[in-house]
Amino acid sequence: MAISKELLDIIACPKCKGDIYLNKTNDGLICDHCKLLYEIKEDIPIMLIDEAKPIAE
Repeated sequence: MAISKELLDIIACPKCKGDIYLNKTNDGLICDHCKLLYEIKEDIPIMLIDEAKPIAE
C-alpha cells in the first residue's frame, strides 16, 4: 500500500512547514527547501527531523 494522494496533499515538512513530494523510488519524501529526505518505512512516513537524511544538491 502506497501513501495516498490525499495524505501527500496535506502533509508538510516538519522543519520548514513547506511542501514535500515523493522521491522517484517512492520510498521517501523530499523537502527541496531543507534538502532533507524523510524515509517511508512499512508505508509510514517517518516525519522526525532528527531521523531525516540530508540530500545532495
